[in-house]
Amino acid sequence: MSQHPIRRSQRLNQITHAPHEQLDKAVKANAPFDTLASYCRFLSAQYLFQQELKALYTDPQLIALIADLPERCRADQASADLNDLDTPIPAPVAGAVDHPPLAEALGWLFVSEGSKLGAAFLIKRAVALNLSETFGARHLGELVGGRAEGWKRFIRILDDLPFSDEQEQQIDKGAVAAFERFNVLLEHAYTSAAEAEPA
Repeated sequence: MSQHPIRRSQRLNQITHAPHEQLDKAVKANAPFDTLASYCRFLSAQYLFQQELKALYTDPQLIALIADLPERCRADQASADLNDLDTPIPAPVAGAVDHPPLAEALGWLFVSEGSKLGAAFLIKRAVALNLSETFGARHLGELVGGRAEGWKRFIRILDDLPFSDEQEQQIDKGAVAAFERFNVLLEHAYTSAAEAEPA
């Protein structure tokens, strides 16, 4: 019996396993749901990440592949969450993704879209801080049609795209870089907040 070839999305899950674990540990170490102040730092990192990816979510070439891409972007929700909690909009951090090739951009989107599945658990933790999908935790909310269905639609498109070997390498690079970037932004959000606190 011949083995089915591994799907692109499965390979991306495998190659991002280590940076994904590293990010999970970093998030847990910062305990974003223990206090509202800690959550606001986590939210700042989320905002920065989504703001950096906004150009990808509104890119005409990518929208041609994924029609509902603009509606999937969470930058505006994260911005509204910061406003809800009277938290200033953080300044951009050097090193944002900038006009990557199409396949690499899809690697970044794979990570951003995949994080919405984890958000289902995070929103439950946010409720303990009196936050919800309409106040302070909008960016963790569920899309119209449901999380699982939105993810399945995205993966179906991603897995069916005809890629060259070079593009396969680019999408891998984008997915790993996305996890590494969120790690950088998370560290920045917590470090800059700690530095701003009075001694």
